[in-house]
Amino acid sequence: MTNLKAKVAYITGGSKGIGYGVAQALIHAGMKVAISGRNFDAVQAAAQKLGDSEKVLAIQSDVTVLSDEKKAVQMILDSWGQIDVVLANAGVGHFAPIDEMEEHQWHAMINTNLTGAFHTLKATVEALKASKGYYISLASLAGTNFFAQAAGYNASKFGVVGFTQAAMLDLRKYDIKVSTIMPGSVATHFNDNEPSEKDAWKIQPEDIGVLVIDLLKMHPRTLPSKIEVRPSRPDKK
Repeated sequence: MTNLKAKVAYITGGSKGIGYGVAQALIHAGMKVAISGRNFDAVQAAAQKLGDSEKVLAIQSDVTVLSDEKKAVQMILDSWGQIDVVLANAGVGHFAPIDEMEEHQWHAMINTNLTGAFHTLKATVEALKASKGYYISLASLAGTNFFAQAAGYNASKFGVVGFTQAAMLDLRKYDIKVSTIMPGSVATHFNDNEPSEKDAWKIQPEDIGVLVIDLLKMHPRTLPSKIEVRPSRPDKK
């Protein structure tokens, strides 16, 4: 996608963190961006901070509900007529030993992180076929590295990686590119963290924005389908 100024993106979980950082990067590159989330007040506030109302669309959508995602897609098509880039970014995390994990925490992670990624692709796939677009899921290094107290989170992110890679094989015949980005520690509000100077060593949301721009500018013949990204110098504990 050499001319990003003619493109439209949809980002789930776009009100803060990685989703917001990617939205900033895409808008700076000249794209129109729709961001969604369950908390519409937060989504509207983020959209206002992002700037030009003609280039930003705020949408209320719960990715665990397919009909919500279909409505979100229709809003984007009604506004701008196309969808070229999709970032399935919405995610939650609950961390506890498996014998202490609550059933509702398990379902929240599977439904949001994994089923949500499916719903977002299912809702956008016909638009992506029309635009020969790009679907990107936001997974995690937890999608390939398991660790204690993360059985539910690991399961959801391992699932996102497997889902996205299989979808890539299904959709490349339509000239749709599909990738998954797998970050390590990122300075976001995830898991009730409050970003501060102590997080300076971590990946910053804007770094993922740069990475997404690089993917979009990759030559059409080349597809980095699974990208691991981690802090270059981890915090010394």
